[in-house]
Amino acid sequence: MAISLTKFFFPIPLMMLTMCSTIFRSGSSAGFDYPAVFNFGDSNSDTGELLAGKGFSLRLPYGETYFQSPSSGRFCNGRLIIDFLMEATGMPYLRAYLDSVGRPSFKKGCNYAAGGSTVLPATAAFISPFSFGVQINQFLHFKSRVLQLRAQGDKKIGKFLPVEKYFKDGIYMFDIGQNDLTAAFYSKASMDQAIPTILTEFEIGLQKLYDQGARNFWIHNTGPLGCLAQNIATFGTDPSKLDEFGCLTSHNQAAKLFNSQLHDLSKKLQSQYVDATIIYVDIYTIKFNLIANYSQLGFEQPIMTCCGFGGPPLNYDSRISCGLTKTLNGTVVTANGCKDSSKYVNWDGVHYTEAANEYVSSQILTGKYCDPPFSSVHKKMPFFFKNFKF
Repeated sequence: MAISLTKFFFPIPLMMLTMCSTIFRSGSSAGFDYPAVFNFGDSNSDTGELLAGKGFSLRLPYGETYFQSPSSGRFCNGRLIIDFLMEATGMPYLRAYLDSVGRPSFKKGCNYAAGGSTVLPATAAFISPFSFGVQINQFLHFKSRVLQLRAQGDKKIGKFLPVEKYFKDGIYMFDIGQNDLTAAFYSKASMDQAIPTILTEFEIGLQKLYDQGARNFWIHNTGPLGCLAQNIATFGTDPSKLDEFGCLTSHNQAAKLFNSQLHDLSKKLQSQYVDATIIYVDIYTIKFNLIANYSQLGFEQPIMTCCGFGGPPLNYDSRISCGLTKTLNGTVVTANGCKDSSKYVNWDGVHYTEAANEYVSSQILTGKYCDPPFSSVHKKMPFFFKNFKF
């Protein structure tokens, strides 16, 4: 299905485009020379891993806008950022690694992202046991098993599994770290100590993938955590802790500190892995610009949740999740979805609506938020679309 992002595009001078400006081209897959995508992350890019791996249950209105069912396992009313990016490349939606129902095809890639996942090893208290290290190990097992089955010469598996060169030529995408920062706030840990530990673990995972032949890396930083209704409801009862947009200053500062050090790590790896291409994508700026300029972009509610309970200003109650019905204070209540999700940025207090994800994807496609930069004077073409012509 072709992506429809034209309402979010703005004219951009050619020389301002960055290297990822031609990584994804709206509505066309021409020139896409990279055969597979392998994704690692949390609920921001989970396409069914937590649901399949833990039997984690989602209920309507999850999935109602696009998939018409919560069975896709996405923590959204419709498509995620990664879904829009796959559409832009002409690639199929990524199937979750643990999704074994319906003879899933992993020929064009695999998704290991799971809701609630962290970079650091999970503890018993965490929602997801599929931390970054576990996801990396799942990939290593997947690759080993694929090559083993391929070596046996069974031609039937060709429709479902990648060939060996796809592991080297494919794109490795990452969107993880949000839950680590959230956990640090709940535990009152020092961010100055927590963030380097998180990024050390992240670097170890990338090193393992590089050692296995991965050469194309696509790294999302984390978004403005202080603008999520869940965090505001928990930590923002004192108005002095909020900025002019109603976001928690402390959480956004922590996200920016994490992103700054993640950017530094990306620069380090760009120098260290001279035969690899490593792209850093500034998701924070895209999302914060959306919240700060929501009305100009066609939205009406930048922070209040679409699917929740409690009404304005947040419509969020930690005791009852989106889609659930419970008895609170002797009254049976339901956390319902709003009438028009396209007017909301936040879906359920933590995750964005499909409309907001579409906007974020449209901004990634402009190429303004990627590093390293690329322009027509460079000899090296963008690593996604090798045959793209300006």
